[in-house]
Amino acid sequence: MTVEEIKAAYSMRDIVGRYGFQPNRAGFICCPFHGGDREPSLKVYDRDFHCHACGAHGDIFDFIRMMDNISFKEAFMSLGGEYRKPTFSSRMAVYQAQKQRAMRLKAAEKERERRSLNNMLISVYRAYMERSEPLSEVWCDCYNALQYQLYVQAELSGLEARW
Repeated sequence: MTVEEIKAAYSMRDIVGRYGFQPNRAGFICCPFHGGDREPSLKVYDRDFHCHACGAHGDIFDFIRMMDNISFKEAFMSLGGEYRKPTFSSRMAVYQAQKQRAMRLKAAEKERERRSLNNMLISVYRAYMERSEPLSEVWCDCYNALQYQLYVQAELSGLEARW
């Protein structure tokens, strides 16, 4: 079974029940990961858990790992998981996903740089317009350049809205 199949087969209440805990009507149990609880503080949800006192949280695998002090692989195997040796195609898929993520991050960084440069140009053109005489040659050049940069900024924002 895969991780998704195991998560579909077992609810968090099933796993908590394996360890002898019975959630109250509100879905709380005394947290086994810290001591000193007068009232139950660990909330058991359908697919995960969260302790409002010590901050412990996770899914069914995390609960088993923390209770038995074992690795994820051992928790996975204890719930009927099957380990399959990675194949070339699975490794290639992971590599391609990492490469695509790196390309998206690089494109996002390039876009941030472009926006930063555009904002800097807008402020420079506005400053020159304020210092020059209205309708002079310098003022007109700055006005036209400013209009262009504002147009570029609107186009960049329009692309962002479409995504």
